Amino acid sequence: MITTDPIGDWTWEVVPVDGRIHSSRAIELAVEVWSVLASVGVAVPVAEVGVTVRQVGAARDIRLVETAAPVGDGTQAARSALTRAIEQVQDFQGDFIVDARVRCPGVWTVGGVEHRAEQLFTIQADVWKNSLATVTLETYCDAWLTIDTRGREQLAIHADNSPRLELALKQISELLGVQPTPGDENRYATPTESGFEDVRVEGPAYIDAWGTFEVPARAQRLRFGLPPSEGEYFDVTDDAVSYLAVRDDGGRVLGYVWAAQTDNAVGFEPRTAAGEVALEAGRLWIQRLRDAYALGLPASTVLNWLVAQPPLTGMGRITDKEPQECVSLDSLEEESGRW
Repeated sequence: MITTDPIGDWTWEVVPVDGRIHSSRAIELAVEVWSVLASVGVAVPVAEVGVTVRQVGAARDIRLVETAAPVGDGTQAARSALTRAIEQVQDFQGDFIVDARVRCPGVWTVGGVEHRAEQLFTIQADVWKNSLATVTLETYCDAWLTIDTRGREQLAIHADNSPRLELALKQISELLGVQPTPGDENRYATPTESGFEDVRVEGPAYIDAWGTFEVPARAQRLRFGLPPSEGEYFDVTDDAVSYLAVRDDGGRVLGYVWAAQTDNAVGFEPRTAAGEVALEAGRLWIQRLRDAYALGLPASTVLNWLVAQPPLTGMGRITDKEPQECVSLDSLEEESGRW
């Protein structure tokens, strides 16, 4: 399963030998760690690094934000964008904190088949006042665990994927010259220096942590920034549901718009692996569902009505001719979060 909150994290504290480290080193560290992930096959060959420079003790005093410097594609434009970000950071003198963050698209394997998530890892490298650097790696996939985040044993998936994570952590530690501090035990798992503890030893903290925590958290993120509504359909149901896949122009599934087969419930489930673009599309679908509710349409007719509406920019489009059926909303939620 793919999550929007980290399943686990690791932090390396890098102290320079001569007591001083240049602030632009944050960008270099983030790129170097991403290169390790790419070399062991868990990150795709191209990502983007975002850079923020802010005054120490004044979190709102942001001096620089560079949100899309590409790394890994090797083009002149990409090299120029990254070089420009490094040069801009080097111009700052004084007590600043430099944050470099990479949201890493990556791949994991199930039964010999690769699956991709647009945020499999994130890397954050910080340089504090030119004297201390920290690097934090977070992962958002349960393929490294012996039991998935719904409480089901997955030994074959673990065997296929955990060695690559272990290798990545080892190589990052060798690169940085220090062992990581694993993050605290959380609702999903317990990180270790080499990966994760075997959840089977003491059993998972929750039988279905993904359904208990991820589904509500994802729904909250989906509705973030939407204006208040005077009325809309129920967004939960115990009934079977009919659904239509929403795809982008390249055919990638962004999520599923669904309607209960008997209840007056309708909603949109974003495909977590598609990343932020799925949430952005989902907000537009929720607005459209509100339009349907304002017209007084019963849930049983909403999917047909949606198919007849022209798509808005950014919302994707429905290409299915007929709705598919799912035994429950829970099953559809799992489909949207699995890969």
